[in-house]
Amino acid sequence: MQTIYERIEYLIKQKGLTKKSFCEQLNISTGNMGDWKRGKSTPGTHKLIEIGAFFHVSLDWLILGRNTSEILKESNEDYDFGEAKLNEDRTNELLPEEKEFIKEYLAFTEYRKQKWADENS
Repeated sequence: MQTIYERIEYLIKQKGLTKKSFCEQLNISTGNMGDWKRGKSTPGTHKLIEIGAFFHVSLDWLILGRNTSEILKESNEDYDFGEAKLNEDRTNELLPEEKEFIKEYLAFTEYRKQKWADENS
């Protein structure tokens, strides 16, 4: 699986969905899926986050195809931040796009926590 689209297609098949059903559930137009397939575009960051959460796969695998022999599943225990906190001195060193990425990742983790809580309540 070389492309993001091929990995998404693989996940759709593994879950036993049709592409149409997948698109409906994640509010993706079939035209966008076609563009992804033809390589005209790729999913945006927010959509990749939604797709990763929907299939419970890591963004590393979804975007880069790392460890393609198995799909990486993340859990809350996968990351031990200990007492690490973002301090103001370090965040000032970040580029604006790095700060935006961190904000998006934090939003993704909150989304995943909420989705997990909803599914297990």
